[in-house]
Amino acid sequence: MTTLAECLSAPGRAAISGAPDGRHALAIAELCADAPRRDIVFIACDDARMNMTVAALALFAPALRPLVLPAWDCLPWDRVSPRADIAADRQRCLGALAARGEDERAVLATTVNAATQKLPPRAALSGARLAVRPGGALDTGALAAHLSASGYRRVGTVLEAGEYAFRGGIVDLYPAGAPAPVRIDLFGDEVESMRTFDPLTQRSTGACDGLDLAPASEIGLDAGSIARFRSGYRALFGPAAADDALYEAVSAGRRHPGMEHWLPLFHERLDTLFDYLPDAVVLLDREAEAAAAERRDQVADHYLARLESMKAAAMDAPPYKPVPPETLFLDEQAWGAALAGRPVGVFTPFRAPESAEAFDAGAGAARNFAPEREAGDGALYAAVGEHLRAEARAGRRAALACYSAGSRDRLSGLLSQHGAPPIEAVDTWPQAEALPRGAAAAVVLGLERGFAGGGISLLTEQDILGDRLARPAARRRRPADFIAAAGELAEGDLAVHADHGIGRYAGLETIEAGGAPHDCLVLLYAGDDKLYLPVENIEMLSRYGGDGPAGAPLDRLGGAAWQARKARMKNRLRDMAEALIRTAAERAVRAAAPLGASPNLYDEFAARFPWSETEDQERAIADCLDDLGKTEPMDRLVCGDVGYGKTEVALRAAFVAALSGKQTAVVVPTTLLCRQHFATFRERFKGLPARIAQLSRLVSPRQAAETRKG
Repeated sequence: MTTLAECLSAPGRAAISGAPDGRHALAIAELCADAPRRDIVFIACDDARMNMTVAALALFAPALRPLVLPAWDCLPWDRVSPRADIAADRQRCLGALAARGEDERAVLATTVNAATQKLPPRAALSGARLAVRPGGALDTGALAAHLSASGYRRVGTVLEAGEYAFRGGIVDLYPAGAPAPVRIDLFGDEVESMRTFDPLTQRSTGACDGLDLAPASEIGLDAGSIARFRSGYRALFGPAAADDALYEAVSAGRRHPGMEHWLPLFHERLDTLFDYLPDAVVLLDREAEAAAAERRDQVADHYLARLESMKAAAMDAPPYKPVPPETLFLDEQAWGAALAGRPVGVFTPFRAPESAEAFDAGAGAARNFAPEREAGDGALYAAVGEHLRAEARAGRRAALACYSAGSRDRLSGLLSQHGAPPIEAVDTWPQAEALPRGAAAAVVLGLERGFAGGGISLLTEQDILGDRLARPAARRRRPADFIAAAGELAEGDLAVHADHGIGRYAGLETIEAGGAPHDCLVLLYAGDDKLYLPVENIEMLSRYGGDGPAGAPLDRLGGAAWQARKARMKNRLRDMAEALIRTAAERAVRAAAPLGASPNLYDEFAARFPWSETEDQERAIADCLDDLGKTEPMDRLVCGDVGYGKTEVALRAAFVAALSGKQTAVVVPTTLLCRQHFATFRERFKGLPARIAQLSRLVSPRQAAETRKG
């Protein structure tokens, strides 16, 4: 039988059929084992599928250590930079690729968004690393200059990747992509010791043998890159205006939010991921090509929106001058050229026809126990146990995949109580294969559906229960105005204490209470009163939300003004609630003119929808049209995920309103969505007696005035 490695030994495309989720990761592991010297790149549709694949590889091939290249977590030509931890992960990955030797094999997992975006050249990364070792010499001035130029931020207390702090003879540093920050103890210019530490407690956790500092950003602000940016910016956009904050900041050697979106101007040339791995086998996730086309459309839409904002006569935001898309992203031709001339495997869960250019992974969907669940006669777990025994008799390794160790233990216990064969908890697939014949393995793997084939029968929680026993705990997000650490405050900032009101932060101070020292935040209040707040109670503080600190009056400790303001706010909230209830009651008794349209015209409009309506879509449309035909005002909320067809529901309702002589307003959160919906409505209403207009800051003042008047 032809192996996957043999199938992908020559340039060209090959379908890897019979590879549902989970089985595709096992196929990657098999390819890595059969082709130990080949570079392998897996390109997932999105971050979720990339992370799932990496977790599955850790199960099936625990010795494999794939590199992970995430995409930026911001939109094209955004006004914000990628998150610091994502930038650090990218730099660690790219640095490892640039620094590897000729005989080192790379296995990389990434996403379509990351693979279709250009990268800093390899030479820029290989020459931007700085080695620090105990016993070596270290010039703190040169180190500070290197860190600042490499994208690190100087802070008072190091908490996140990409930060550093100088405290006398100690340098705290959180290297890009490192699991923990490092504390460097200096004796003069000599590195006396290096230790990792916990950023939350600031306590040392262990010795560090040394580190190789990779840049924390894809842009280094040295003299050469600044000069290249300035000349490139002027060549593209002409002389910079006085209010161009980006040009001014970079010219002064300061980092500016979102400057990464001008990456091509800082380097003489950019590489692609395929330049880093010129001979790699590329494995495409199912629907990866569709995701790449969607990404190209998104890039084109955002670029056009930025161009329109540049042309608008009146703008509320500072000017934004985007670099051309082809300088930062791969277009369709460049994407095709990058994949041409190399082996490319395309995963699909379906079986492909017999072909020399296809490899059959031999798996299909695992058995679903929906009939037993719906029967509700208590036979579900007995049926699962019998299925596990049948798979073992057929010579297949049976396994259960659960989302957490706790749900694995609970599900294994439930099955054992109903007579299932022995179920052993294992951490890796080699451990599962070492189990005695007839025993089933229980693993932790976040798969929604299992697979069967290739000597394996893997069931998931959802195959058995229809849902998960336990879901991964969602990260609790604090309100954006709450303060999580003292490092988020600068001396002189205003902060709001939940019990005492507005005060001015005056720094950290150590006081002795109960015979022990305590770190406290000092807040100044009216009358020069001071409040010492222990750092462990920092959740009592939130940010001051006013326009500026200059005219904000400080509250008085022990005074009644703050409590009175809180009481007035509660009364205002109560009044607002009463007003909402009153409005709802008035709507309930108010009559509305019923709206309807000619069935023939409506059917003609509906026929323009290029897809088949889903059952939920048809129900939502019918409910909306039924509401519009009544004499009570419609008050309906249509909920659906992205891409589920909510816009079509709005189009049908707007059509009925327009043909009844009424107007419709579609309110969206961004100017980009406004432009997209305008194009959609204009296309669907073409040739019908309805006028479509858009109202946003991207249209001229004259058009906006005409739209408002109409």
